[in-house]
Amino acid sequence: MAEEVHATEMATEGEPGSLIKIVHLFFLSTAWGMQLWVTFIAGFVLFRGVSRHTFGLVQSKLFPFYFYTLLGCTFLNLAVFAMYHPRDLLSTGETIQIVLFFLCLVLAAANASWFSQTTTKTMFKMQEIEREHGLGEEVGMSSQREAYQRLKERDAKYRSLRQKFFTFHGISSLCNLTCVVCTGVNLAFLAMHLDSL
Repeated sequence: MAEEVHATEMATEGEPGSLIKIVHLFFLSTAWGMQLWVTFIAGFVLFRGVSRHTFGLVQSKLFPFYFYTLLGCTFLNLAVFAMYHPRDLLSTGETIQIVLFFLCLVLAAANASWFSQTTTKTMFKMQEIEREHGLGEEVGMSSQREAYQRLKERDAKYRSLRQKFFTFHGISSLCNLTCVVCTGVNLAFLAMHLDSL
C-alpha cells in the first residue's frame, strides 16, 4: 500500500519541465495547424487550380504523409499527457482530454492504414475509366458535369467504383473532421491553463 502511494506521488510530483511543455505544445500546435491547412485550405485551392486528375494525384501523395504525421503527433501528445496525469487522479477536464487524444489517435490510425488507402486505390481505378472517355483534365467539376453523369449511367463498373469512392471518402472526411475537433478542444484546454501569454 505504501509503495502504491509512493508511486502515485512520484508520477504526479512537480510540474512538467519547460522542455516537456514545449514538446507538448509543439506537437499539439503542429497537428492543429496541419489539420486546418489540409482540411480547409489546401484542398480547396488545389481543386480550383489544377485538373481533377492532378488534384487526385497530389492528394494521394499528401494524405498518407498527413495522416501518419497526425498519428505521430497525437501519439506523442497522448503519451506526454498520460505521463503527467495518472489515471486515478484525473479531473473531469483531464479525462475529456485523454479521451479526445485517444479518439484522435484511433481515427488517424484508421485513416492512415485503411480509409485513405481504399479511397485512393478506388480513385485511381475511376481515373483509368475517365481517361478512356476523355475526362479528368478539366479544372473543377462544372464544365463536364453532364459527361460524368452519362458515364455513371452507362458504365456499371464506374458507377460501383464511384459509390465506393464516395462512401470511403465520406468516412475518411468524417474521421478527419472529428480529429480536427478533438485537437481543437485539447488546444483550448491547454490555452485555458496557461498562466500568462
